[in-house]
Amino acid sequence: MLSKSVAVVDIRSSEITAVVAERGVNNTFIIKSKFTHAYEGYAEGQLLDVRSFEAAIQNVVQSTLSAVNEKVKTFYVSIPGEFLDVVNTDNVITFPSSKKVTRSDVKNLEESSLPKNDKIWRTVAGGRLFFVLSDKRKVINPIGMPTDSLRGRMCFYRCKQSFADCVTNAFHPFSGVTHINLIPSADAEAMYLIAPERRDEYAVLFDFGYISSTFSVVCGNGVAFCESFSLGAGHIAVYLMEAFDIPYDVASALLDKVNLNAKDGSVPEIEIYQDGKLYKFNAQDLKQKVTEGLDAICEAIDECFANFTEKNLDGKPIYITGECVNTIRGAVNHIGNRLEKSINIAAPSVPYYDKPQFSSLFSLIECALKDKESASLFGSFLK
Repeated sequence: MLSKSVAVVDIRSSEITAVVAERGVNNTFIIKSKFTHAYEGYAEGQLLDVRSFEAAIQNVVQSTLSAVNEKVKTFYVSIPGEFLDVVNTDNVITFPSSKKVTRSDVKNLEESSLPKNDKIWRTVAGGRLFFVLSDKRKVINPIGMPTDSLRGRMCFYRCKQSFADCVTNAFHPFSGVTHINLIPSADAEAMYLIAPERRDEYAVLFDFGYISSTFSVVCGNGVAFCESFSLGAGHIAVYLMEAFDIPYDVASALLDKVNLNAKDGSVPEIEIYQDGKLYKFNAQDLKQKVTEGLDAICEAIDECFANFTEKNLDGKPIYITGECVNTIRGAVNHIGNRLEKSINIAAPSVPYYDKPQFSSLFSLIECALKDKESASLFGSFLK
């Protein structure tokens, strides 16, 4: 594999994408190959069809290897929120006298905070939320600062072992691939999409997916809280399917036709032609059902806010991203109004890919490139 490139596999709740990329100029990326394959997805912390999942990975990996003449030895694979457990720790180490904190001190504090693996969860990475010096100052990077004690608020990412096993099994046919690095999507998106100054305190990131969505609270160089729930635009399509007694494909296509920002009565009827048949719907009835579906997602977000008790998040905006942000016109405004929160759309600053549906992919690419450049970033739990 070319020395400057990375190969990534981004796993979303409706499709899997593999990309080979390298860093370009001005924070851009050079995409050398890109392959996507749909599959059954996941919900409630389980793959809906393991065979479909493994087949989709094998499809995009085989296409990638063929495109680059099978020179890829390492793949970076994302861990969706449904298969991620974020463990926060709060430990202190003391020194005989005041001294300047070294990188070794920070590493010792991290290693003493590591959670134990078990049969269900496997620790794959870690991050630093903040540190507190003996004079009570809270800092993001303590290296070089004088203190006689160091308190560290850390986070560690644990991957569900059953998911890791499925990924390993999917790569089994490719003997030339010798390393699989598992990267938490929540961490990759937080570090790439939210500016450091916004993370110095706390920031809220919501990934609006198709079958599953993820709510994260970001702090410093880590994630203080992460919760996924099995709701997304796909569930709104199911709701429409049941409400109007129509095929799922028709219901899914309807999501693109709805405009929640349109004035009542401006478009009395919505038509859609699917599989040789014309379907007609009252625009107001359709709009009402879509907003009901979005309200269920808002209720889940409200519950996530309530479950995070470490910090009062009142007044904090929500950074929203994910492949379904732009699926329904007016959805972002509705979510903001329903939650009474300011909403900021988060997307890659990359030409042609500056849309929220590409956020997880380019966050993964950025994370993989940083790991490659810093000699196994995640293996040492350092950032």
